[in-house]
Amino acid sequence: MRFAAPIVAAVVMAGLAGCRERAASGWQGYLEAEFVHVAAPIAGRLDRLAVQKGARVTRGTELFSLERASELAAQREAGERLRSAQARVEDLKKGSRPSELAALEARVEQARAAADLSRRELARLEALFASGTIAASEIDRARLTHERNARALEEPAAQLATAQLGGRTDAIAAAEAEVAAATAARERADWSVAQKTQGAAQDALVFDTLFREGEFVAVGAPVVSLLPPENLKVRFFVPEAEFAALKPGDRVRVTITGRSAAIEARVSYLSPRPEFTPPILYNRDNRAKLVFLIEAAIDPAVARDLHPGQPVDVSRAP
Repeated sequence: MRFAAPIVAAVVMAGLAGCRERAASGWQGYLEAEFVHVAAPIAGRLDRLAVQKGARVTRGTELFSLERASELAAQREAGERLRSAQARVEDLKKGSRPSELAALEARVEQARAAADLSRRELARLEALFASGTIAASEIDRARLTHERNARALEEPAAQLATAQLGGRTDAIAAAEAEVAAATAARERADWSVAQKTQGAAQDALVFDTLFREGEFVAVGAPVVSLLPPENLKVRFFVPEAEFAALKPGDRVRVTITGRSAAIEARVSYLSPRPEFTPPILYNRDNRAKLVFLIEAAIDPAVARDLHPGQPVDVSRAP
């Protein structure tokens, strides 16, 4: 945000335009601030304004807090959904419950006992058949019974093995994807809760507060305006004849009315176009009316005690 730039620039350029011949010893300008407007990306009622206009804050200092009942409820809901998804994954990996496994093991043992008994019966009948005691039909009946019992053992054994494996790979993968989605939802809910409280990103002066406690703050509406010392700079205007002699990094001397000692600044920006041009074609006489904007950075330790909008006189540093 530029502080009274059009007004101050007009005054400065008018003064420059009125002086056809200027000495190269100094230029007029002013201090300009680039403010940091702190806002929340989520709307809400302003519950607490933690700072006052004119106060100085350090990095991390809480500035304001909006009501967040809805966001806290969404955070709890997301947390419960995440726990549910995690429990489902663990359940799928564990397989069947112990009581279900015990029932399947009992069925396997029962089928194994039946198969073992039919095997022994078949062996006994085969010995009798060899001695001619029984007919061939009885040995055939015993063999079929044993084969049936042997196949009957395969089904519960396969069911027991499947129960011990747990859930299928695809089902586990789907459950793990649900956990990932629930985790992302929880992170989004945590972010929403955190955004309801805003703090200072750097040391700064609280230049202004724009809302009162109890007022509704729209999405992205600035609540506090901060002025970090490094965001205060000097803006001054140089005639065309002297503009080419300056370059980024040059030291300049800045004199402020009411301040006994001058301060030093370094040129950080030179405008590529004139701020003021006469409404006639250029010639050697009116080229002196052209002025170019130049910005110079001030040491933050010095800028801390300065104020935007102050008029200054700038000259080359010795």
